[in-house]
Amino acid sequence: MQAQATDQGTAPMNRNMMLNYLRKHPEVRTIRVAAADLNGQPRGKRVPTRFADKVVENGTRFPLSVLNLDIWGEDIDDSPLVFESGDRDGVLRPTERGFMPMPWLEGASALLPIWMFRENGQPYEGDPRQALRAVVDRFKAKGLTPVVAVELEFFLIDDSGRNLQVPISPRSGKRRKAAETLSIRALDAFDTFFTDLYDACEAMDIPADTAISEAGLGQFEVNLMHQEDAMRAADDAWLFKMLVKGLARAHGFAASFMAKPYDDYPGNGLHSHFSVLDREGNNIFDDDGNRGTDTLRHAVAGCLDAMHDSTLIFAPHANSYDRLVPDAHAPTAICWAYENRTAAIRVPSGPPAARRIEHRVAGGDVNPYLVLTAILGAALNGMEDTKEPPEPITGNAYALGLPRVPDNWQDAIDAFENSPQIARIFSPEMIRNLTLTKRQELHYMGELTPTEQVEIYLDTV
Repeated sequence: MQAQATDQGTAPMNRNMMLNYLRKHPEVRTIRVAAADLNGQPRGKRVPTRFADKVVENGTRFPLSVLNLDIWGEDIDDSPLVFESGDRDGVLRPTERGFMPMPWLEGASALLPIWMFRENGQPYEGDPRQALRAVVDRFKAKGLTPVVAVELEFFLIDDSGRNLQVPISPRSGKRRKAAETLSIRALDAFDTFFTDLYDACEAMDIPADTAISEAGLGQFEVNLMHQEDAMRAADDAWLFKMLVKGLARAHGFAASFMAKPYDDYPGNGLHSHFSVLDREGNNIFDDDGNRGTDTLRHAVAGCLDAMHDSTLIFAPHANSYDRLVPDAHAPTAICWAYENRTAAIRVPSGPPAARRIEHRVAGGDVNPYLVLTAILGAALNGMEDTKEPPEPITGNAYALGLPRVPDNWQDAIDAFENSPQIARIFSPEMIRNLTLTKRQELHYMGELTPTEQVEIYLDTV
């Protein structure tokens, strides 16, 4: 069962702290209030700063259906949230994150993340952030705290012409002709962009760590630091995607997290790392050795058990399935291993105190809140059931003839909708809303050419 939480409103001290940001930044003339919809798109309003205190104090309102729009921003045709219920409002209140700058805009503006509640103060279960809170509350009820970090891959792209290509380097005036894995030269070619990106992360309090050049042409990866707060880790990932896309446009090119922009290069992933702390702050995956505890293996088993039916979360778009093919640096076999990047679940090496699980299936085009909900919820299911995983694999997972995740959107939607494992993680409303959304997108996306699909996904996901 999902844990229930009630809205206590924004505490007075938090209200004061939030408004102090605007007092310290009188140059800010407008604010944006935004929540993540099912596709991770920010939905909200622009508000003059002089009305910010009303938003902080009372929140704002928009229809429940707004968090259940399709990738084009259209209503879901047969959704009970629209005409059947009169398209009623939800109440959106500030998250604990408070105001932050929007460094990708020319004018001084501030962003206030919000999330949705029902009129009676109960969380709206169709809100992706509320879905994650419900799973985190399940951990809290057991005295446990997930520690989470994510790695995000993205491409820098010149989309001004007919074909996508890497942007011209501001330093050399040239285009790269090939991918350069872990190349310092490739990073330095866009040094101005990355310098601005790290400055912006600092201003927004996003814990960006290392950046590397990846295996695709113009592809990079940035790691976000581990957080003892899964909600904040998801916030960081959502905000980071917004920042990277906006800042790239300010630099004259695009940044895209779509799963597979180029046929000939690996796609973008979003890898999630997690461990779990007990009440005393001990990592319950640490056995003082390399193997990890029984609890680690139970968590692995839960992740494997739910992986097939969770694929819609990890691959939510038509383009996502171009990435999920064998031998393309994206895991497709349902398996786990120690220190093996061909496996869907990897237990990295390192000091025992840092023993953790890496979940490698998700593409860069995902909603971070839903991904962490699916992963942590599945892990907790396995821990509660004391489920044992199969033996860890060795060698190339693509060549072992193992069961695989769905390789097409239709099968992934069907599996998600009807899964007992998913029903333990997500609310019935979330399952219904996401299924309706993806069936509508599947229908209309099938009418578009691959080029038209890229135009939809390039900036949105």
